[in-house]
Amino acid sequence: MITQDQLRNLIGSTAYDRDGDKLGKVGQIYYDDDTDQPKWVTVQTGMFGSHENFVPVQGAEQSNDRVTLGYDKAKVKDAPRISEDGHLSVDEEARLYQHYGLDYGDGREAGGDGTPGAVGHDTSGPTTDNAMTRSEERLRVGTQAQETGQARLRKHVVTEQQQAQVPVSHEEVRVTREPITDGNVGNATDGPAISEEEHEVTLHAERPVVDKEAVPVERVRLDTETVQETETVEGQVRREEIEVDDAADRRRRS
Repeated sequence: MITQDQLRNLIGSTAYDRDGDKLGKVGQIYYDDDTDQPKWVTVQTGMFGSHENFVPVQGAEQSNDRVTLGYDKAKVKDAPRISEDGHLSVDEEARLYQHYGLDYGDGREAGGDGTPGAVGHDTSGPTTDNAMTRSEERLRVGTQAQETGQARLRKHVVTEQQQAQVPVSHEEVRVTREPITDGNVGNATDGPAISEEEHEVTLHAERPVVDKEAVPVERVRLDTETVQETETVEGQVRREEIEVDDAADRRRRS
């Protein structure tokens, strides 16, 4: 712990965090208004010492021209930004106590503007206002799109037997007899009177012929549609409950 004698040489010395990392130069020392004990030192951080961060004197050690503070570099640099005007308001000091996880103590009085007023005190942490906050967990539900499978089109050849009705025709011989008339007597007497002779006729018939051709018959594609349904989800949530111990030692729950 830094002594009163060492405080005289503290300003301007180099400050290091508890892990030995350099923080910057010590700028000012702030004392408690009531006890006149040193409470805070400011350390010049940032480029060219452009910021001054408040750090508790508690836990600090001095050796030669360096002082080792009881907090790490990240905690110091993240401290609330407070102007260095030579005096800390009650609200500013409460913010610093809360940041460094220190107990602000009982009996403090401050309003939001620094005027006297009752404030609460959490036994497990820094001073708060005049109320305790009750919190609870709630389920936050939503949806997330993910792949569930794939669908594809594939075609293959299937052979099947088909039948069709085809009309066909053929010629048959039919004997026709006609009498001799003036109109055909010339043809009838053309040739020998009596002879042996043959006359033939060529017969024709149709037969079915099968041929094939490929023709397009339809277009097939894959489309998707959204089907809406409801699923039930569940999860465990926690909530805080506040119990009141009154003067009569009766416990009430809110």
